[in-house]
Amino acid sequence: MPKELSECVEKANNDSSVHVIVLSGAGKAFCSGYDLSYYAQNKNIQAVQDMPWDSMKDYTYMKQNTEYFMSLFRSFKPTICKIHGDALAGGSDIALCCDIILMANEAHIGYMPVRVWGCPTTAMWIYRLGIEKAKRMLLTGDKITGIEAEKLGLVLKSVPQEQLNNEVEKLAHRMSTIPINQLIMQKLMINQTLENMGLRTTQMFATLFDGIARHSPEGIAFKNRSESVGWKTAVKERDAGTYDWTNNVSFDIKKEDNNQK
Repeated sequence: MPKELSECVEKANNDSSVHVIVLSGAGKAFCSGYDLSYYAQNKNIQAVQDMPWDSMKDYTYMKQNTEYFMSLFRSFKPTICKIHGDALAGGSDIALCCDIILMANEAHIGYMPVRVWGCPTTAMWIYRLGIEKAKRMLLTGDKITGIEAEKLGLVLKSVPQEQLNNEVEKLAHRMSTIPINQLIMQKLMINQTLENMGLRTTQMFATLFDGIARHSPEGIAFKNRSESVGWKTAVKERDAGTYDWTNNVSFDIKKEDNNQK
């Protein structure tokens, strides 16, 4: 799918009748990311490659997918992302590579694998949010609604679900009244600021760390847990913070008294 996505972007860029590209998902979610249930809970399957782990083989594979996602960012023509449902994990990587995001209030976005077993390879959270707000998201792995995403500045606008299509169409139509060469020039001018801020280097580290995260002691413990109790249970424990991946112990989080420090 990432490769097909980049091919669609290329096709649109080569079509002189296209001014703006709109990316949307089909079904309940926008995109929930990689099919990790296949990789994580299958005892006969390793993530990306068979063991022993070759960090550069892992990097080469994942970097290619990152480049496919980034075709949306590097597209000569503007890209608008319409998030009607949840954009999670690798799905958030895809969405954040678009130039402008409009989101439904009820939808969620987040990169939960930062809790264990992943790092966002595009690193676009940093460039969209700035240092502190990116840390707020990537040091918690929280999912946030479209309303909070707009408040943080992660998306341009969040609207009720029934208004989303109309909002996207209005923005796309407004852009389509501008000559294509003007759209390309403005986008190139804006994008080069991120390139000069070290975007490629940041993505290199992020993609390397993604592989390391999956093969760290805690990452291996997460895969073993997924194989033992199933992907969905392991993910619930990961997101709720009810499993100690270092010591392989599950526990319950109890609410502390408000006066207790």
